[in-house]
Amino acid sequence: MSAPLLPLAPQLQSVLAPAGEAAARITSLSWLLIIGATLIFVFVMALLAGSLRRRDGARPVSSRLWILGGGVVFPLVVLTALLVWTMARTPGWMERPPPGALIVGITAHMWWWEVRYRDPATGQDVALANELHLPAGRPAWLGLSSPNVIHSFWVPALGGKMDMVPGRVDHLMVQVDQPGSWRGQCAEYCGEQHARMALHVVAHAPADFDAWLAGQARPAAAPDDALLERGRAAFLAQRCNACHTVRGVADESRLGPDLTHVGSRLYLGAGTLLNQPGAMAHWVAHTQDVKPGARMPSSTDMDADTLAALAAWLEHLK
Repeated sequence: MSAPLLPLAPQLQSVLAPAGEAAARITSLSWLLIIGATLIFVFVMALLAGSLRRRDGARPVSSRLWILGGGVVFPLVVLTALLVWTMARTPGWMERPPPGALIVGITAHMWWWEVRYRDPATGQDVALANELHLPAGRPAWLGLSSPNVIHSFWVPALGGKMDMVPGRVDHLMVQVDQPGSWRGQCAEYCGEQHARMALHVVAHAPADFDAWLAGQARPAAAPDDALLERGRAAFLAQRCNACHTVRGVADESRLGPDLTHVGSRLYLGAGTLLNQPGAMAHWVAHTQDVKPGARMPSSTDMDADTLAALAAWLEHLK
C-alpha cells in the first residue's frame, strides 16, 4: 500500500511563496521589480505634481536635458544594473543532472499530466498521473515533453516556467526544501480544458518518499471481497483497459492515465474533483459534464450496481 496522503496546504499559486532555492531567486527578482516600479512611479508623479504647481514665469528645465536624462541615461543605468544583478543570480545551464538528482519524466497530454519514475529496485518505469511527488532537500531533474500541442509546466512555488514543445524534451531542475504540497498549472493555452489541467506537487521527507515510491511500484492490490471482484470484472468488461493501465490486471495502455494506484491520489481529472467518497462514481458516470471535451466518455449506460462496484474497486487501488 502507498504511503498515506498528506494534507493539502492552502492552494496558493504565487511566486511570492517560494518552496525552494530556484523559486526564492525568482521571488527576490519579483520584489525588486515591484518595489523599483513603485519608486519610479512615485518619483514621476512627484515631478508631475511639481510641474503643475510651478509658478507662472518660472523657467522650465530644458526639454533636451529631460529627454537625455530621463529617457536615455536613467533607463540605461537601471536596466544595465538589473541585467547584471539577474545574470549573477541565474544558475548556469546544465547539460546533465547533478549526481544524486531524482530523474522524473513528465508528459503533458490533453488535458492531464503523465508522470514517470524509475523504480530503483527493478529499473522498471512507475507511472502515475497529475501528481509530482518529490523528496525534500534533493534536486529533481524533470524531463518535459508533449505529444500533441504546446503546453507549459508551471508550479509557482518551485520557480520557473518551461514550455513543453512537441518533438522536444526540455529539462527543468527543481528542489523543495520542506515537506508540503503545492498546486501547479498548465500555463500555455492548449484547448478546451486548459483551465482544468492542474498538477499537484507533494514533497515528502526522504524516507517517506522512498516508501511512497516502493508502494507505487507494486502492482494493484488484489480484491478481497465480492464487491471488489465485481468491480474488477466491470473494469475489463467495460473495456476501460483499452485506455487505462492497472498493473497486474490489464496490459499497458498509454492513451489515458495509469490507474494502478488511483485511489491514493489527491484529485481526479487533473485537479477537477477532490478524491473523496462518491467522487469516483460521479467522475466515471458524468465525465463530460464535469470536464467537457475530455477524451474519456461518460459511462451513462452503466447500471447503478455495476457503477458502484467499479468505483469501489478503483477507490480500493491505493
